[in-house]
Amino acid sequence: MKSILLILIGLLFISCHETKKQSAMNKKVVIAHRGASGYLPEHTMEAKAMAYAMNPDFIEQDLVLSKDDVPMVIHDIYLDDVTNVATKFPDRKRTDNRYYVIDFTFEELQTLAVSERFNPKTGEQFYKNRFPKGKGNFKLHSLQQEIEMIQGLNKATGKNIGVYPEIKEPEFHKKEGKDLTEIVLNILANYGYKTKKDNCILQCFDAKELKRIRQELKSDLFLVQLMEFPEEAKNLHHFTTYADGIGPWYKQILDKKVNDEWKFTPLVSDAHELGLKVHPYTFRADQLDEFSTFEEMMQTLLIDANVDGAFTDFPDLVVSFVNLYN
Repeated sequence: MKSILLILIGLLFISCHETKKQSAMNKKVVIAHRGASGYLPEHTMEAKAMAYAMNPDFIEQDLVLSKDDVPMVIHDIYLDDVTNVATKFPDRKRTDNRYYVIDFTFEELQTLAVSERFNPKTGEQFYKNRFPKGKGNFKLHSLQQEIEMIQGLNKATGKNIGVYPEIKEPEFHKKEGKDLTEIVLNILANYGYKTKKDNCILQCFDAKELKRIRQELKSDLFLVQLMEFPEEAKNLHHFTTYADGIGPWYKQILDKKVNDEWKFTPLVSDAHELGLKVHPYTFRADQLDEFSTFEEMMQTLLIDANVDGAFTDFPDLVVSFVNLYN
């Protein structure tokens, strides 16, 4: 009788262990898209600190080089839709009337005031109900500065929130005589991000560059191939030769609604079959499009479509939802 009881206890222990293991493996990942950008101007230190306090799994950094080869955390190669560069340096625009990060030194870039995203031609704020344009005292910062803040907060809080950098416009940088990717990889390695075991995911839209990162530059980081167009789904097999996951626009996952129920494209199931994680972008509570509520969007994509995580401007809302699910 005692031996049977011991066997039952052992089986129960194994079952619990397997359940915990399975739960951890199936955890939905929350990526703070440009920080807590639904609440504070995107890619500012303040938006990143607020995002950190919301307990996402990762905080995203879009990266563009300065004139003196400092990787700056900013969404585009342009400055004029998130800063006052046109007012401060009116004579520094190119022939296309745009102001480029790469034309300014790190010191010059730090003198600019950062604002909520706006249309540089009209001055109109893009997301009207977000932080008021032109208010506050926000600045640009480097990849190194942001990593040091996140790692410092990890040490101070005991958390382990990761970084999720993106190599922006690598071909543009190469035409300008700069190798953004090599600079970023060296900085990441210097801060301890070298392998898939480290809390870093590296992403890029440029498939040729992401493949170069894996095969030529020999990076062992977790790599995510970002996808802009539906036709890229036919390249999933190719992506597996260098990437660990994909980051599609969430609309590439949706097919059509039948009797108030969403039907999905085969993208997620095909990716999972090939061992690829799926982290779609971008979950915005103030830009719902096909959905009546943000809860419907989260339920549809995170649970019904079974994606592995989400980029979101509202990390607190997605963290709360995911915590209920997990």
